[in-house]
Amino acid sequence: MAERGEVDGSGAYEDLLPVMAGRLGTAGLLEELRAGFRVLADPARGAITPESMRRSAERVLGVAGMMAEEAAAMVREGDHDGDGALSEREFCVLMVRLSPGIMADAEGWLEDAIADEMLPPSSLPPPAAAA
Repeated sequence: MAERGEVDGSGAYEDLLPVMAGRLGTAGLLEELRAGFRVLADPARGAITPESMRRSAERVLGVAGMMAEEAAAMVREGDHDGDGALSEREFCVLMVRLSPGIMADAEGWLEDAIADEMLPPSSLPPPAAAA
């Protein structure tokens, strides 16, 4: 069995996004994805560029020797606006889209996300009374 977030002996990658989502909920998962974005992003540009992906791959992710074309292909995979970089939104969408476990229950996750966003503050339960 693969360690958390690693490739197992068969070359299969363990999809941990559903585990994270189950533990953290939709809002918590999005916060973690945003934190991941900040780790990979070029601070000057505020986006993940192929070069920032390469630098972070080795420094943070422990993936040495990523080729420029590999990093560019990864960025292109999620670059919907064609600017050559991933915005925070593009990165989060890409991570969710690439998760087979999340995509298998996409409708459920979408319903949860919409419910979280649409829930008016007045419908939240009142705070617990102090003892």
